[in-house]
Amino acid sequence: MAQDDRSDAPPLVHANPWAALRHFTAARIGLGRAGVSQPTQPQLAFQLAHAQARDAVHLALDLDALQQALASLKLGCLRLHSAATDRDTYLQRPDLGRRLDAASRAQLTERRDAGGSRATAGADAPTARPYDLAFVVADGLSALAIGSHALPFLQRMVPRLRDEGWRIAPISLVEQGRVAVADEVGELLGARLVVILIGERPGLSSPDSMGLYMTWMPRVGLTDASRNCISNVRPAGLPYDEAADKLHWLLTEARRRELTGVGLKDETAQPADALGLGARNFLLPDKG
Repeated sequence: MAQDDRSDAPPLVHANPWAALRHFTAARIGLGRAGVSQPTQPQLAFQLAHAQARDAVHLALDLDALQQALASLKLGCLRLHSAATDRDTYLQRPDLGRRLDAASRAQLTERRDAGGSRATAGADAPTARPYDLAFVVADGLSALAIGSHALPFLQRMVPRLRDEGWRIAPISLVEQGRVAVADEVGELLGARLVVILIGERPGLSSPDSMGLYMTWMPRVGLTDASRNCISNVRPAGLPYDEAADKLHWLLTEARRRELTGVGLKDETAQPADALGLGARNFLLPDKG
């Protein structure tokens, strides 16, 4: 009898007792083993995820399509570019992705001057800024995330703010941008608050994660301590509606308290008791 026909032959792949935890996370745990190695299927899945993450970093954002889609929000769009001239420069020089190029700065300055809203004194005062809020949309490290999630998120956010009377600036589309570029955009536009929607660094289970960063009284030179972040916005992560609720609460409180960053904490999360979880450890079986 051939060895493969023996009913008592050991299995080629040994299951991992932690495999049940995969119901709670996309992390690569409980993959089992084949001998002393990883099984073929998980290894191929890892290589695919790695390729998808690399592709997300290098994929170019279709600005024409995005601008056309955002036209439905009726805010107008400004096409801007960071000081990083191309993708290779962007990846090697993060500092250049944090600043606008000269043409973009001139465009924003001209727009604000044309509106007659440049303050002659007290430019750092909130009342000297003509807009309550400016949205910046940047490719970041995952244009895939922005192309997939920016529009559906803003469709939930903008009407809600407009109904409350927020003065919203035209949406700024920044190519080759990093988080801090929003500070310069907000300062030049004259916005009291700026929110940047940006593609986050891809992970091996999340090549399309979008991040939201919010800053009160944006200006060049601020650090991350001045910003609030909402991360992993996507259907498989933090859903659009929940992210919109969090951002709305933060924006409302930021305007009321006139601050963001370490001084403003997200208090929208429900306590465990409200979710029926109590202090129970979900890894342990229920007793009784």
